Amino acid sequence: MFQCKFPGAPLTPYNVQWANECSAEESYERTGAFSLDMEGQLQFVSDAVMAFVHALILMHQDKCGGKPGICEDMNPNDGPLLLRYLRRVKFTGITGDEFEFDQNGDGPARYNILHFRKVSVYPPSYDWVSVGQYNKSGLMLDWSQIHFADRDTGNERVPESVCGRPCGFGQAKSINPEEKCCWTCANCTVYQYLASEFECLDCPLGWLPYPNKTACYEVAITYLGMDSYWAVGVLSLACLGMALTALVLVVFLKYSETNVVKAAGRELSYVLLVGIMSCYAMTGLLLLKPMDVICGFQMFSIGVCFAVCYAALMTKTNRISRIFEAAKHTAKRPTFISPRSQLIICFGLVIVQVIIMVLYMAYSPPIAEFYYPSREERMLVCRSHVDASYMVSFAYPILLVIICTIYAVKTRKIPEAFNESQYIGFTMYTTCIIWLAFVPIFFSTATNIPLRITTLCASISLSGTVSLVCLFAPKLYIILLRPERNVRPSLMPAKYLVKTNTTSMTSGTSDSNSQTSAPLNLHSTPVIAPKIEKNNINANSKALTNLSKNLQTGNHNSSPAANKLPEEKKMPLQKKTDDKEEAANSGLRHLGSFSSNVSRVSIGSNVSSNLSYSVDSLPSIDKESLDDVQL
Repeated sequence: MFQCKFPGAPLTPYNVQWANECSAEESYERTGAFSLDMEGQLQFVSDAVMAFVHALILMHQDKCGGKPGICEDMNPNDGPLLLRYLRRVKFTGITGDEFEFDQNGDGPARYNILHFRKVSVYPPSYDWVSVGQYNKSGLMLDWSQIHFADRDTGNERVPESVCGRPCGFGQAKSINPEEKCCWTCANCTVYQYLASEFECLDCPLGWLPYPNKTACYEVAITYLGMDSYWAVGVLSLACLGMALTALVLVVFLKYSETNVVKAAGRELSYVLLVGIMSCYAMTGLLLLKPMDVICGFQMFSIGVCFAVCYAALMTKTNRISRIFEAAKHTAKRPTFISPRSQLIICFGLVIVQVIIMVLYMAYSPPIAEFYYPSREERMLVCRSHVDASYMVSFAYPILLVIICTIYAVKTRKIPEAFNESQYIGFTMYTTCIIWLAFVPIFFSTATNIPLRITTLCASISLSGTVSLVCLFAPKLYIILLRPERNVRPSLMPAKYLVKTNTTSMTSGTSDSNSQTSAPLNLHSTPVIAPKIEKNNINANSKALTNLSKNLQTGNHNSSPAANKLPEEKKMPLQKKTDDKEEAANSGLRHLGSFSSNVSRVSIGSNVSSNLSYSVDSLPSIDKESLDDVQL
């Protein structure tokens, strides 16, 4: 164009024909027929070349100290060193724009914004038209040059042209790996919050996101307390049961010296009442705010209160069973049937439960923890309510219930006068039904902890109610409503009463029709003797007849039959007067219940002799063995 070459430039095929050196005064003007269109990207080429030029100038100034030419420090050139100088360059390009590299090593962003539009209607033609620029100063658009037509309406409308719209609340930017500058907006889920512009994170358990998803807040803590509607029914039942138990205890203390209370076994009855009261109190304990100490006390107390109840009942049924079993084989009094022995046995059984619970709680300490039925709920519960470890507390009491039930079945056919075991049996049968219903309900309510706790409270209270009603209601009925029956003879039903005969013999005359009815009475205590064979009864009756004949003739001690009566066969005898009396004696033999019957024989007008065979000589159970067997 200028037909010259740079001074000192080597010869090339392109400048060999030009002999003149350029003076740097040449300039380009688009004039006349000669024109030159500049390449649109020329500025970028120029900026690239000029960047290296300015970098070399800076390096030369630092390394050569202003000396002309390339000094030794620049020959050979060090690439990394030159790069450091490149990052420092700053100059004005051929377009008049400032050029410099940013912190990432990129040149300034300069863009021409082109718009493809119709430039001619007739003939129709389209071309790219520059409508603006973008540089470090910002975006500059000439809106008058931007033309769009809505295809549907025909009206001009500028379409929205964005790479990615701003995301709203609870939305995170999702970057497309292939288009890193563009994104889509993804909604955070119900339980997520917006941790950053590009990420949603789950709220921890027990926390929920705010409506705008900016953070999480803590869910309120709930627990099954006494103010819960679940607790109304079981608390009412427990309070009523505690009031009735207290009433029974007061009545038993007031009438502690009466026969009904003594026959019920005062000591074990008091222990049983304490256990029943503890069962009712467990409802209040289970409805306290869960804490580690409370959870431990709950687990320990549930098992112990049941152990107290069923240990007392087992001791009672075991005692009754041993007394009647011993009566079939020996006259020796069974061991360990005194009140003190019974208390020791009862508390020994309870100690087993205490040891079991201490060992288990040392192995797996009860703790209070949070339970989450859903993400919106956070309940404070004892861990034993969730993992059903309460069943460990029930294992030993259930064993006691089974043993008590077995004893109740064994003693179900004893005489009605000794029917304490029958009431215990009914108690055990009902208790078994309650717990057979409770266990499946307890395990089927694993996801509903309030219902599980309520079921547990109801089952405990019902068990206490069964024991209270079945064992103590009949006794209260006699004590409060039928006090005339609260005496020892009336404890034996009327069908076990027999007739006693009084034969008066004055001047050789006897009144065989003088008969009275009297209750069976063995020193005010019914005595059960082993079964007596019919031949032995007949032999004893014959001996008594011979003795009576001798007494009528004045020979008081001449009856050989009386003298030969074996010591072990001495028993209550009475004169056989009719078939009805023999039937009564036969019935007593089957029941094992006997009484002492005294035949009075009067000789002359002022002489009398009482003939009585002591029941203490019978091979029977000691009367003290039955002090608390009767109802």
